[in-house]
Amino acid sequence: MPRCDFHAPRLYLDAPIEEGASIALDASQANYLGNVLRLKAGDGVLVFNGRDGEWRGTLASAGKRRLALAIGTRTRPQTAALDLHYLFAPLKHARLDYMVQKAVEMGVSRLQPVLTRHAQVTRINLERMRANAIEATEQCGIMTLPEIRAPLTLERLIAEFDPDRLLIFCDEEAQVKDPVAALSQARAARGGRPLALAVLIGPEGGFAADERAALLELPNVVRLALGPRLLRADTAAVAALALVGAVLGDWR
Repeated sequence: MPRCDFHAPRLYLDAPIEEGASIALDASQANYLGNVLRLKAGDGVLVFNGRDGEWRGTLASAGKRRLALAIGTRTRPQTAALDLHYLFAPLKHARLDYMVQKAVEMGVSRLQPVLTRHAQVTRINLERMRANAIEATEQCGIMTLPEIRAPLTLERLIAEFDPDRLLIFCDEEAQVKDPVAALSQARAARGGRPLALAVLIGPEGGFAADERAALLELPNVVRLALGPRLLRADTAAVAALALVGAVLGDWR
C-alpha cells in the first residue's frame, strides 16, 4: 500500500470525495489552511473522509474569504480499521485530549467512555473528543476516523457486551506476570484468526470489587496487569494498546 505523503497538509472532510469534485471548505478549515498554514490558491492538500480513500486536492478561491478544494486523483485506497474498541473511564481535559490522540494513533476503531464507581469525571465534551480524533488522523496518515460514543455505565456495558468480542481487562490487581504470554495464549486458543477486540482501562481509583467480579463473569475475558509499576490512566492506555497491537492486532 502507498505510504502517506507527510510533506503535504492533510485534511479530514465530512463529505463525499470523488475525482473532479469541488468541495467548499467551512470557515474553520479555510482559516486553518489560509491563515495558519499560509496556503494559497494552487497549493496541494491531501483529503480523506474515512470512506472513499485519500485524494489530492488543489486549493482554489471561492469568493471573499472563502476557499474550496478541487479534487484530483486518489493517492491511497480506503483501508478498514482494526476492529478494536477502546473502553475507558473519563479523564480531565488535557489528559483526556492526550489519551484520545494516542488511542487514535494506535488504531482504535471506537472510543467508548465508561462510567465506573470510582470515576473522577462524569461529563465529557464529545465534540472536543472528535476534534482531537480528527487532528490525530490528519497528522498521522490514518485513513479512518474512529467512532465516538456517548458515555455509558459499566453495568450497561457488561449487559450489552458482545460475547464474541475478546475483552482485554486491564486490572492492577491481576496476578498475570507476563501480559504478552497471556495475549498470545488467547490468540492461539482461537486458531490465530483475526479477533474482534476491546481494551478496558478503569479509573485511577480502580474498580470496585463488585465491578471486577461482574467483568470476570463475561465469557471472553483476558485479565492483565500492565507491569510492576502503577500507571496513570493515559499512560496505561498507550501501554495496553501497544501490547494488543503487537500480539493481537495489525503490528504483526
